[in-house]
Amino acid sequence: HVQLVESGGESAQAGGSLRLSCAYNGYSNHEACMGWFREPDGKKREGVAAIDSDGNTRYADSVKGRFTISRDNARETLYLQMTDLEPEDTARYYCASDLNWRGDTSSICASLQMVSLDYAGQGTQVTVS
Repeated sequence: HVQLVESGGESAQAGGSLRLSCAYNGYSNHEACMGWFREPDGKKREGVAAIDSDGNTRYADSVKGRFTISRDNARETLYLQMTDLEPEDTARYYCASDLNWRGDTSSICASLQMVSLDYAGQGTQVTVS
């Protein structure tokens, strides 16, 4: 039974930092592409960052240079370090995994699309003011 559980979302001031965590289980996730997407209130969801099992990363232009994604398979945790926060970063943040990502150009790892995700968590709210 695969589970993804996010934590770390809270209110923050513009210019501040937050670190989101996502605890995952299931050996299959160790080889998965894992990523974060966000959904602002009333707006379309957006792929934010992704990391594959080889450690390659991809970021949305809107967060490049400010956010860092990382993973620790030993701790079964995915992280999103967020710095220099902006009000536009306000959203519910979800972590997700794509198990069959290799060679898939629509994978969140290839193009930050969310069409071929296998699992996603319940999300954690980030509010920046």
